[in-house]
Amino acid sequence: MLSIKQLNFAYKKKKITYEVFDGLDISFNKGFNVVIGPNGAGKSTLLKAIFGLLDCDGQVIYKGKNIMHMNVREKTDLMAYLPQMDVDVSSLTVMEMVLLGQLPDLNYRIKAEDMDRVMEILEALNIEALAMRNFAELSGGQKKLVFIAQTLVREPKLILMDEPVNSLDLRKQLELCHLIRKIVKDKQIDFIVVLHDINLAARYAHHLVVLDGKGKCYASGTAKAVITREMLKSVYGVQANIVLDNQGIPIISPIDAFTL
Repeated sequence: MLSIKQLNFAYKKKKITYEVFDGLDISFNKGFNVVIGPNGAGKSTLLKAIFGLLDCDGQVIYKGKNIMHMNVREKTDLMAYLPQMDVDVSSLTVMEMVLLGQLPDLNYRIKAEDMDRVMEILEALNIEALAMRNFAELSGGQKKLVFIAQTLVREPKLILMDEPVNSLDLRKQLELCHLIRKIVKDKQIDFIVVLHDINLAARYAHHLVVLDGKGKCYASGTAKAVITREMLKSVYGVQANIVLDNQGIPIISPIDAFTL
């Protein structure tokens, strides 16, 4: 679906250079891809690089085309990107906020199908009751769901999400991951999502990518293949027990921390 070839990137501040990626090679599959790894491994940076927000060396290839050579309109037609940043103040209603997600395809006069699409997404996220609420009045978790709805309503070919479950309660986390799986199946939209929760990633991802914190991809594949005691020790510095549930999904129980 999407592949990254020999990606190099470093943050530079004054005379200090912090290398994030050193010849990074990754292949993502169709479906629900999840990127995991320790703090500082470059997970958020990777999404920014894919979306073209950073000046990187290397290639980001989607169906034979280098995304780095696309113009802004081509990128926004292909992808939607939901960063971690939230906006605290807005005078718009939830309905209006989600409608804005369809820009620049909205006409001067809003069509009935535009409104129907918004309500369909709000209902899928179980927040249709918030449609006429002022966005500024919402809780942090509710705002996060509105931003997610704003991203989903566009129906691009690829959606990038950076920690979308942050500030969501356990039920909403599960509902969101279930919704992503449903969208993949029904709409044929692919996702690359950064998650910290390894158990959540193991349960819902079709394909996992592990960044090792040293500028490389440690492993990629199914949860059962990728999530091993050795990976948890080498990448996270954690001793853990791993058991498989009745669906063959790994469940991780951390025991102790190692010094890396």
